[in-house]
Amino acid sequence: MAEIIEQHLEDRLPELLQLERVGLFTRKEIKAVVKKASALEYKVQRRALFKEDFINYIQYEINLLELIKKRRARTGYVFKKEEIEFSIVHRIQNLFRRATSKWKEDIQLWLSHIAFCKKWNSKTQISKIFSSLLAIHPNKPALWIMAAKWEMEDCLSSESARHLFLRALRFHPDSPKLYQEYFRMELMHAEKQRKEKQEFEQAKMDLDELDYPEEILNGSLARIVYKEAVNKIKGAEFHLSLLSIAKLFTFAQDLQKEIYDHLQVLHAGDPLTWDFVARRELELESQLPGELASKQGKAAEVARREERCCAVYEEAVSSLATETMWKCYVTFCLERFNRKTNNKELREKRQERAMDVFRRAHEARLLSENLYQQWFDLLLGLGLREVALGAALSMTDCCPDSATRWQLQLQLLIRIESSKVQERFEEAIRHLKAKDCLPLWSLWMEWSEGANSEADTEALFQKSLLATVPADSVIMKEKYLDWAYRTGGHKKAKRVFMSLRENRPFSVQFFRRMIQIEKEQETCKMLNLREYYERALREFGSVNSDLWLDYIKEELNHPSGKPENCGQIHWRAMKMLKGELVEEFVAKYTLLQIGQL
Repeated sequence: MAEIIEQHLEDRLPELLQLERVGLFTRKEIKAVVKKASALEYKVQRRALFKEDFINYIQYEINLLELIKKRRARTGYVFKKEEIEFSIVHRIQNLFRRATSKWKEDIQLWLSHIAFCKKWNSKTQISKIFSSLLAIHPNKPALWIMAAKWEMEDCLSSESARHLFLRALRFHPDSPKLYQEYFRMELMHAEKQRKEKQEFEQAKMDLDELDYPEEILNGSLARIVYKEAVNKIKGAEFHLSLLSIAKLFTFAQDLQKEIYDHLQVLHAGDPLTWDFVARRELELESQLPGELASKQGKAAEVARREERCCAVYEEAVSSLATETMWKCYVTFCLERFNRKTNNKELREKRQERAMDVFRRAHEARLLSENLYQQWFDLLLGLGLREVALGAALSMTDCCPDSATRWQLQLQLLIRIESSKVQERFEEAIRHLKAKDCLPLWSLWMEWSEGANSEADTEALFQKSLLATVPADSVIMKEKYLDWAYRTGGHKKAKRVFMSLRENRPFSVQFFRRMIQIEKEQETCKMLNLREYYERALREFGSVNSDLWLDYIKEELNHPSGKPENCGQIHWRAMKMLKGELVEEFVAKYTLLQIGQL
């Protein structure tokens, strides 16, 4: 091993001598480089290899290149790059090759190698790296796309990119992203060919010797990819993604129309298709010549386009009355309503349309839950408090077992300070299963704290502990303890803690909160802290090493603590903790002893 290291250090001599001769480095700096390189070489040549050693060596060499670059910029010396930089780059390439052959599964290492090669313009190296990477990781479509983009955009080789995409599709015949990028690549290739032909024509060159088939220029290869893609991958969303890609290329008008026609035929029953067809009406002009000269004319044109969109949506909800379809319609109306306009008539028309669509979707019981909040905000913003109240009270009639609907309803009732809040909370708890009630109990407590007496709120907390499932009662106990401290201070918090101390299950946070409350007092009693820690360790001592460490720190740091108890606590921790937690505890306890924790 020593001979290999010596050989590698000797290989560095020409570049180091050049660095010193041209004045980029001093002799002292050269000695420091040799010393550091020697240490790094020993680490990468030993029998047991570690990835971090290779990464550190590579990073050191890259930093050395950056330093040389700065020195060159400062001194203005630009010669001898082949003897200096290229030698270092070659060494970094070898390190990367050794590392990637040893840790083939580390994709980030491969990508770092590629990024380095791009920076130093090693195109042939990158193609080889991609070839090796894809041979080892053919199951990752993103890598195939990256390699094809490199060939297409950097190497300007559409043939190589096409070959890579075809190979990738043999491994991943059902990958939407591969088809999308392959489709985009063929359109880019056609556009590039058209531009080349146009430039040659402008230069009045003879095109007979050049091969520019009309089929390629019109995007026939892209059309073949599109047809294969929609045969393999079904769904309007994928179909629309191909159409959005085709719309980026102005020459592909015929292809866009073909994709659009197929979309309407193949996915006529999909809400996404209807949504796209409706929104497409916004792009189609219908004004008479000169009509857009005035602001009024522009507003009238926008109004006509929106009317055409709504006509399509109306047809859609008539033939496809689903929640998703209504959601598309409502979302469109909200988007148009939220757009700013100075035209009063257009603004009022958008408002009226949005209100009507919300109402109809609600009456059809097809308004999605996440849109109710937006409807309520719209109604309250317009001052229609009673309409909002009526909609909120009726929204749970069709789905009385929906916790989200009850929560939205109750939030609105609290917001408008309705007298029915208590009644509706009780109604919601009766209808819902216990496992779904936690958000409602939390909301009820927040409202009760501001609206009811402390006695009523406390009774409600105690009721929630019995009504919720065990996992949710843990959270309610934490909220109960926080509320007690907020309203009655330490004394009340301690009373609540003592009343719940045997009421399992608990969370670590419940005990930690009580410990924190005790420590916030002017006279923090170690006796109380010990009791809280002991109770916490009784529940979680076998699964939480930090509790033991915090207990030891309290004994060490508290004025009334007993450091002599730390040995006993350590012994108990070693007995109770399981598996890897023992090693974690020992490591942290060692750091605590030397003052590093």
